[in-house]
Amino acid sequence: MQKKVIVGLSGGVDSSVAALILKKIGYKVIGLFMHNWEEKTSKCTWIEDSIDAMLVSNQLNIPFQIVEMKKEYKKYVINYMFKEYELGNTPNPDILCNREIKFNIFLKKAIDLGADFIATGHYVNKEKIIKNNKIIYRLSIGKDLNKDQSYFLCQLTQYQLKKSLFPLGLFTKNQVRKIAEKNGLCNAHKKDSQGLCFIGKIKLPEFLQKKILPKKGEVVCINSNSLIYKKKIIFSSLEEELFFLSRKRKYKKSDGKVIGYHKGAYLFTKGQRKGIAIGGYKKALFVIETDVKKNIVYTGFGNKHPGLYNKSLFIKEKDIHWIREDLALFEGEKMDVFSRIRYRQVLQKSKLHKIKKGMLIEFEIMQCAITEGQFAVWYLGKELIGSGIIS
Repeated sequence: MQKKVIVGLSGGVDSSVAALILKKIGYKVIGLFMHNWEEKTSKCTWIEDSIDAMLVSNQLNIPFQIVEMKKEYKKYVINYMFKEYELGNTPNPDILCNREIKFNIFLKKAIDLGADFIATGHYVNKEKIIKNNKIIYRLSIGKDLNKDQSYFLCQLTQYQLKKSLFPLGLFTKNQVRKIAEKNGLCNAHKKDSQGLCFIGKIKLPEFLQKKILPKKGEVVCINSNSLIYKKKIIFSSLEEELFFLSRKRKYKKSDGKVIGYHKGAYLFTKGQRKGIAIGGYKKALFVIETDVKKNIVYTGFGNKHPGLYNKSLFIKEKDIHWIREDLALFEGEKMDVFSRIRYRQVLQKSKLHKIKKGMLIEFEIMQCAITEGQFAVWYLGKELIGSGIIS
């Protein structure tokens, strides 16, 4: 019997080629456009994107439908994003969108419509293995290392992987463009979307200020000599030291000097260079920490400032997620892995330490701008096996 797959058509070339490939190999394909966001004052292109998705569906001769999901998107992605920024964290809405919208609510709607699978245009690979007489699904890096999107799917579950297809995993972006051209797809040369998932390219400060009021605060420049160890600290174990080093650094104004003002500490993130708007210095100014309660932005000169670097990070127990549950660590166990703390970062050699409070990631080399609220992910070889929210 012909298997039915519902493809999340975004109007872009990637999801369009995914639908084309699936139809050619024998699936019964249906195109679905998710109307998740509508903002008159932003460069939200949902109307143009939905038209492109409809035109591609006509070209492929597949059924097409638009589903309204604005309420769900606002509840699970936008509200979460505002809450995290108010707490001084830097969330990743694209990962939340995949976890809560595309591979959760959208998947449920597809199953209700009788679909066997959903499919997207993500550049990742999925494979099935048998371990201890049990089927296990693996999520691996895509062939195109410049487009690999495994990071954004780091919160998927075994069930979600089971029900998902990723036709582009073995292709490069150039190959996808050529397939679209060869088959005459109307969006073959359409530029890739940029910005937040389903919102598009926006000015984040303006977007956040729609709900979080601006508040003038001080920008403090921290003297690099006043950092971290002010007295000898004796730790009972390596894990205790790593946990201490992973904690958010608490600076005081006396550690530096006030050099300017800002409109809200929540608008800034660790490692940020642009947007500080304080000139007159030879070296570039970087954000090394924020204090949203006191509304202070702490900065330092140069990208080698020690305040930017950490040896370890911590993930709370409740925020640890294993795609490969069979590989999950128990308290006291360790694992050598490769990790990344942001999209497209080169994989970093590291070690997982499972402790009572959660998970520590110890890096072989110091990491720049480890940011609370972002996701850390870890791999065995090319396979992404787990992730967690940086605390």
